[in-house]
Amino acid sequence: MTLFRFLSALLLSALTITVYAIDFNDELPPDELASSLLDEMSDNEALGQVMMLGYMGEVASDEILEWIRDKGIGGVKIFGWNANDLKVLAGAVGTMQQAALENPLAIPLIIATDQEGGWVRHIKGETSITPGNLSLGASGQPYDSYMTGYYIGMELRRLGINMNFAPDVDVYLNPLADVIGPRAFSQDPVQTGVLGTAFFKGQEKAGVISTAKHYPGHGNADKDSHGTLPVIPSDRTFWESHDLVPYKMMIREGLPAVMAGHLAFPEISGDMVPATLNPFFLKEILRNELNYKGLIITDDLVMGGSQAGGLSMPEVCEQALRAGSDFLLVSRNPRIHQQIWEHLSSLMERDSGFRDAVREAAHRVLTIKADYLRRPDHVPFIPSIENIAADMEGDDSESFFFAQAARSTTLIRSSAIPVGLEKRILCAGLYSGFRRTGEAMFASDSLKIPYAPDRAARNDVVRRILDLAPRYDHIIFSLSRYQDLMILKELSSLKDKIIILSSLTPIYVNELPWVKDAVAVYGTGNESYQAGLGAIRGDFSPGGSLPIDLEP
Repeated sequence: MTLFRFLSALLLSALTITVYAIDFNDELPPDELASSLLDEMSDNEALGQVMMLGYMGEVASDEILEWIRDKGIGGVKIFGWNANDLKVLAGAVGTMQQAALENPLAIPLIIATDQEGGWVRHIKGETSITPGNLSLGASGQPYDSYMTGYYIGMELRRLGINMNFAPDVDVYLNPLADVIGPRAFSQDPVQTGVLGTAFFKGQEKAGVISTAKHYPGHGNADKDSHGTLPVIPSDRTFWESHDLVPYKMMIREGLPAVMAGHLAFPEISGDMVPATLNPFFLKEILRNELNYKGLIITDDLVMGGSQAGGLSMPEVCEQALRAGSDFLLVSRNPRIHQQIWEHLSSLMERDSGFRDAVREAAHRVLTIKADYLRRPDHVPFIPSIENIAADMEGDDSESFFFAQAARSTTLIRSSAIPVGLEKRILCAGLYSGFRRTGEAMFASDSLKIPYAPDRAARNDVVRRILDLAPRYDHIIFSLSRYQDLMILKELSSLKDKIIILSSLTPIYVNELPWVKDAVAVYGTGNESYQAGLGAIRGDFSPGGSLPIDLEP
């Protein structure tokens, strides 16, 4: 071969571009489109679709863009560290989605976040601080849950985010499940299922894919799966009549995605394998018994609960796929991402069973995308960044969330409520929103409670309150954490003056039998504090019902 012919052949080879017979925009039913796309894909392209990765920083990093362009990953997770500025976030989302759409098959990314409402809100800025799930349980109205899902979904949609890891349908069974607490709707599994279904239908109306979590159920745990593997003592009868009920209800209504938690149920599965890696929970129960056809997403696999068995991160990802997971969520470490890729790609070459599992998982990811991300009213792939902050305020969500907070406000105990405006009031609490709202509504003074007081600081606060108490008729104390409870336990001598405004979970009131006056709200936003303090002031009679049992 002459040098000229050799160089010509080399040039033609370099310029060769794979031409696919189909792309994501073809008008086929979702399942058919997914199958057709998968038929065009190499094993590595299929592997890319089952990976959802996080990234460092606020802008779309070079590393994440490389994963999108070169490996065709299926999704990106937005964490709190990515979302300090909504305009920057919208720009990053647009950059990443555009990179995905420029790939030959034009398959969009699933871009997900945790925006449960209330306590868990990874994207802050101008987004709504809702009264939270436990508030929805206290008001007890499916409409409230539907509209909460809708408003949260609309905010995410404007940012180009098309999946939310919500609703949290863990049934609030164990008072020590403080990592769940106000993230749950209720201790009642049927109410949880009703409100969870309404929430996901609201998000669907807004064009956002819902993900119910944390299957098989985190509400009876006394540990946090971020750091360790919770071992839950429920037997199968109890589990099926409690934790499993919301999933049964929501699956019948077309739930698109479930997040598996790092949770061990040895009395049910007979082992200590976390559900994320356990075929008993994912295949035998979820797929075979419940006939669930949607997407199974892992909780973040860098969490301690997934690694309790001593497996390496690549091995954890392998086991999750073998067990029946479809989407591997792995947060922020490009070095670990590459190790995972090399391990899984190599396995696909030499293990036909594993290869089939990956391609089956990729088919489910593609089916969800084909179903949701082609709908005319769905999330715009490339968000507009010009007026993104103003867009967050473009509806009547603020008035709705105040009304919902008021509907859920719950009178726990009463002797001095309502409190007249002529009374001298001290508002003591951690959250500045509580203190500012109390000052405005009662013309009161306020005292800041430290975020993480050690014993000395706690004693200083107790002494300060005892010294100030003679100046005031009442002290409205914001109780939202165990640290607040420890301070209140030292103030029983003020039982005729203390009024508790509980926010988040009211479970701590159980340990304060001497308290005569207590009102519960379930969030830490301004709307929740306005409603709770309004009830104390007598603006309205609170009609919420406690979503969990308290001691008399």
